Amino acid sequence: MLTEYVEAAMSKAVYDKLEDGSYCGKIPECPGTIAFGQTLHQCQIELRGVLEGWLLVKIRHGDYLPVIDGLDLNKGMLVFEKARAHG
Repeated sequence: MLTEYVEAAMSKAVYDKLEDGSYCGKIPECPGTIAFGQTLHQCQIELRGVLEGWLLVKIRHGDYLPVIDGLDLNKGMLVFEKARAHG
């Protein structure tokens, strides 16, 4: 389901060609996901990595994830407790 979610989110990405010829990509449904690349392909690869990192942080902290194309990762999401120092 995570792979499908990433694919669905990537399909929502919007790209802009910047003045210097490079690209900027964002996923509006996933606030804070932004990436840059010298080519559109490079930007897409970078944006996928940003999205995956964004998801890891959101899941780790138990934050709400947007429902994308009917895919809801919030159902049954585990909430991790903060790690405790051993001693």
